[in-house]
Amino acid sequence: MTIKAILIDDERKALAILKNKLERFCPNVSIIAETQSPREALTLIQELKPDLIFLDVAMPEMSGFDVLSQIENPNFEIIFATAFDNYAIEAIKHCAIGYLVKPVDNSDLVETVNKAIQNIEEKNALAKNKLLIENLGIQTFQNKKIVIPSNEGLEFVQISDIIHFQGDNGYTNIHFINRKPILSSHSIGYFCKILENQSFYLIHKSHFINLSHIEKYLNEGFVILTNNHKLPISRNRRQDFLNNLKK
Repeated sequence: MTIKAILIDDERKALAILKNKLERFCPNVSIIAETQSPREALTLIQELKPDLIFLDVAMPEMSGFDVLSQIENPNFEIIFATAFDNYAIEAIKHCAIGYLVKPVDNSDLVETVNKAIQNIEEKNALAKNKLLIENLGIQTFQNKKIVIPSNEGLEFVQISDIIHFQGDNGYTNIHFINRKPILSSHSIGYFCKILENQSFYLIHKSHFINLSHIEKYLNEGFVILTNNHKLPISRNRRQDFLNNLKK
């Protein structure tokens, strides 16, 4: 499968490096255009209809997010490129969109491109891209949504509706306030990564909880959540957990 790609980055050197790496390590990616101008990128995307774009986040004229927000139906896969930017990476991860941290590692590039090709075949880019645009306009973390991959496809759920994640032999059961649990095809570690440094806490290797849904802490080392689930806190995590609750 040959993938038509456009490269967008305001730095000429960064474009040249990415193009070289793609030609060496990703022969199934056909580069149909490249540009340093975000405004030109909008025209190229409309005219050439790529399967995939590589999009720098931080550009002086328009950010990568600004470019995406100006496209009416962004039904292509995106791989964002960024220097380490916590806000950008957090937003991208919540929507299950690919990203690369500069300087781009060769193995990360190959892995991310392969995942993008898989996503192109599944045709779910439009919904993920629209979710990213929606989330960028929401200030409160709990009001944002995340993408949850399941065996049936993708679920788009509001973070505030999630009570806790429960690891289950490499899968994850996700419990909500207003619907039945769903089983995700990703491990609990995946959700720990996309929600790290947020209002969630891994109280046990199998339990990752939304701190907003704690009803009670019991001195013997348990929490009771809003769905009446009583979950254990690992002994070596208890003090740190209590410290987090006080913040």
